Amino acid sequence: MTTPRTPQSPKTPRTPLTLPDGRPVPPMTGSERALLEGWLDFHRATLELKCRGLDEAQVRLASAEPSELTLLGLVQHLAEVERNWFQRVLAGLDVPPVFEEETGYALDPARGLEEALGVWRREIARGRELLAVRSLEDTGRIVDEPMTGMEVSVRWVLIHLIEEYARHNGHADILRERIDGATGA
Repeated sequence: MTTPRTPQSPKTPRTPLTLPDGRPVPPMTGSERALLEGWLDFHRATLELKCRGLDEAQVRLASAEPSELTLLGLVQHLAEVERNWFQRVLAGLDVPPVFEEETGYALDPARGLEEALGVWRREIARGRELLAVRSLEDTGRIVDEPMTGMEVSVRWVLIHLIEEYARHNGHADILRERIDGATGA
């Protein structure tokens, strides 16, 4: 015997929830696309949170020898990642790297955190524009070796970016803890 279900109230638009630190809470129900985009936005906000309140010397502090990984380098790298997957792969645009090298990790003494964050935010905004006109089933072509020319779906790109940000946010956790002892988030 099944228990009768109580009718649910009509769905009303809700203001997106945010954590006390300002990051958006990814939706816990909804369409696959809303969930994927929500998790990507959460991880983007986490990276920005890891850089909040630090000075230029702190964001240039490497994690541990022999690594030269820095928070500033991560922001630059993820700007390159955003450009590559949304503009080059999904939209098929022939755009150059954002910074002087394709990975973005190299630090330029003249480039500070605010400039790098501004570039990263612009790449996110451009990616959102390009993504808005595509379905999860739409495809693009990988442009880099060793998989040049392979077809990839929007769904796969979103999952990959969530994974990419999650991995690098783990690096950012370690960097931030080394800088000032801040942990969590």
